[in-house]
Amino acid sequence: MLSTKIHRKILASILTVFFASPVVCAQAKKQTNYKSDASSIPSISAESAVLIESGTKTILFKKNERQERPIASTTKIMTSLLTLEASEQDDKNVTITDKMIPVEGSSMNLEVGNVLPLTSLAKGMMTVSGNDAAHSAAIFLSGSLPEFSNLMNKKAKEIGMNNTVFVTPSGLDKEDHHSTAYDMALLGAHAMNNPAFFDIVSKPISDVPFVLPKEVRKIKNKNRLLKMCKGCVGVKTGFTTLAGRCLVSCVERGGIRLIAVTLKASDDWRDHIKLYEYGFSCVEHVSLDKIKPLSMPVVGGKIDKIMLYQENLAHAVIEKGCSESVKAVVRVPNFVYAPVEKDQTIGNVDYLLEDKIVASQELLSRDNAPFAEVNRNILYMLFGWIFDRS
Repeated sequence: MLSTKIHRKILASILTVFFASPVVCAQAKKQTNYKSDASSIPSISAESAVLIESGTKTILFKKNERQERPIASTTKIMTSLLTLEASEQDDKNVTITDKMIPVEGSSMNLEVGNVLPLTSLAKGMMTVSGNDAAHSAAIFLSGSLPEFSNLMNKKAKEIGMNNTVFVTPSGLDKEDHHSTAYDMALLGAHAMNNPAFFDIVSKPISDVPFVLPKEVRKIKNKNRLLKMCKGCVGVKTGFTTLAGRCLVSCVERGGIRLIAVTLKASDDWRDHIKLYEYGFSCVEHVSLDKIKPLSMPVVGGKIDKIMLYQENLAHAVIEKGCSESVKAVVRVPNFVYAPVEKDQTIGNVDYLLEDKIVASQELLSRDNAPFAEVNRNILYMLFGWIFDRS
């Protein structure tokens, strides 16, 4: 008698003759090209700048966006992100030592012997730009600043910051410490997806708990854009003589999240307001049509096919005037093996605009397809000679 495993392989071979490759079907609409009005493109003071849509990383504005530059205290976006990630499992208390706080520049006024949680250090970095907080977290987490810089650079590579080298956790100028406007936009978009990070940078004033002395300090956020720009929810300012004024910001309006970065700007607040007014005039939030249910062959099931369906509408942020250019691409296997459960994920549909995925939704089984009893006699009559020869 043939094993169930062999039956399945035989049936798979038969089906493969008819379904030679994975199903990829596109439902495309007539394409229209969006072109921005050149007269509306803002003139800004920054030497390097970029504006991106946070989800797809689509660039809406750029100016020397991949030019490597010092980035001052915007560096602390990475430092605080790593600090908050470390605190997720255990928000450990940090005892401040004399090796942690002898650092120049802005400070949250830490003193030797203070005890406070990692999350409080992250708040000190992202509100008053505490260099003492950044150095304290780095030494506590990694033992030394060089070891922490290795951690920063590893994370940068994971995010896709390919033109960035972190040397200091605070952003104080150091040889080789640099990034680009584009890389910092990627970092800003990534960090804003962290709920704890978002909670800190979106508030004008933060409560910062200390264990020793036992108190809660109220610290004001230096990011003036939180009050100056409608929908601003972060993220970080920076300044050194070498880097000039640097700013990474995030604004949300109508379900759309944009990230702006300016490096070495003489008028960064106004630059960002201009960029957002331009950016939100270029994009729109759209709902995309569901695909029609489709049929999928089943191997070894009581039923020979199941129906796949898309449960939820897809939503995307795209350039205005491009909604008719979005195409839906269905990606499913040639067939599935029983058993299949109702609402089991079988494939997905990707919504593409100029070959970039702007949204994706799972395709689910509408049916149950349990195992079927196989007619072993018929299978043996057809294929038994193969096994008689073995």
